[in-house]
Order: sequence, then structure tokens, then C-alpha cells
Amino acid sequence: MKLTNLINSALIFASINLVPGIAVAQVATNNSSETIAINSNNLPSNSTYVNYFQPFNLVTFAYQGGLKQHGIPSGETLVFETQNRNIIAKDLVKAAVNADKLPSQLLNDQNYLSAVNLQLNALPDYAAAD
Repeated sequence: MKLTNLINSALIFASINLVPGIAVAQVATNNSSETIAINSNNLPSNSTYVNYFQPFNLVTFAYQGGLKQHGIPSGETLVFETQNRNIIAKDLVKAAVNADKLPSQLLNDQNYLSAVNLQLNALPDYAAAD
């Protein structure tokens, strides 16, 4: 019985440590039409991988006034507008796309929009600590 518990614990530990690497794996196609897997955590420095704001960085950028020219207020006004649901994740992403800070396909990426929404919901806590 103790060996079973040890094995189960090892499997759980391995799963927790391996799943994040698997989750960020991407599929790409090379010139010979073979499908290859790319782990974005291990890309070489000469890669053509497009880098963009992570949700936390996007919300921070907006909070600091980086999207003012695109209709997103900064500071406490952003916090207030977010709490009143006058600004939602899609608004922030759309402004960042217009500012050439994000690729337009993220407007339809529900995972990215959800992550931005989580950061917007946490914004009052971040602002209070500021």
C-alpha cells in the first residue's frame, strides 16, 4: 500500500511539472509540410516567433497610460471604468491591436481574453498596492 502511495505521489508531481511545458507547445509546419512541435519556452534567439504582451503586462501598460491615445483611460479611471463594466477585456485588447501592441487574432482568442479579464478583475487590488 505504501509503494502505491509513493508511485501515485510521483505521478502527480511529474504531471504538475510537465503539464505547463506541454500546454505551451505549439504546432508549426516547415517547408517540407512536416508538422513539428515547438515549445515556445525553448525557442532559439534567431526565431521568428512573434512576442506580445502577456495579459498582466497589457493591463499594466494600460494602467500606466499606454493606451490613452486609443480610448483607454489610465490609473484610477481605468479601475473605476473596469469595475463598472464600461471597459472589458475585449476593449483593452482592441485598443492594443489598434496601437500595434497585439496581433489582431487575439481579439478572437477566448483564452487570452479570459486571462485579460482576470487581470482586469484584479486591477483594484494592484492599484491599491500602488
